[in-house]
Amino acid sequence: MKRFLIILLAIPIITLSQEKDKNIWEPFKYFAGSWEGHETGKAGIGKGDRTYEFIMDDVYLFQKNTSKFEPQEKNPDGEVHVDWTFFSYDKFRKKYVLREFHIESFVNQYTLDSLSHDNKHFVFVSESLENAPKGMRARVKLTIENENEFLETFELAFPGKDYSEFLRNHWKRKM
Repeated sequence: MKRFLIILLAIPIITLSQEKDKNIWEPFKYFAGSWEGHETGKAGIGKGDRTYEFIMDDVYLFQKNTSKFEPQEKNPDGEVHVDWTFFSYDKFRKKYVLREFHIESFVNQYTLDSLSHDNKHFVFVSESLENAPKGMRARVKLTIENENEFLETFELAFPGKDYSEFLRNHWKRKM
């Protein structure tokens, strides 16, 4: 009977915490939907297709991306890049975590390093880079330009070096 009462009393607490958790995604709701992008960087000039959706009862934000880069001298066949990204919230660390899974076998894990007060500037800094040189770091910046456009920069820092821009993407919401 005592165990039953404890469980009964815990139900409202669990329910309230689940409702509260859904509010943690408020800064990220902007991204939900379909996007098309113009991309420039080390891989050349490309076009991207991306979607963001909340999954598993809004526990995660899932991003699916495909980028097609035009042929260039260093890569005469062009390149198709695919990555899947999962955003989660680590309740114990009180941090947003971003995990990217790339077709090239890179798995990058970041935490949100800074978020502006107006929720328009996000900076994620790498915690770990799987299948990358030891000591390499990465940073992802997202800047909301207006209700239908955002900029994304991907920066890399080789061991002992500062960050340098690897890729810049301009994303527009598909209507």
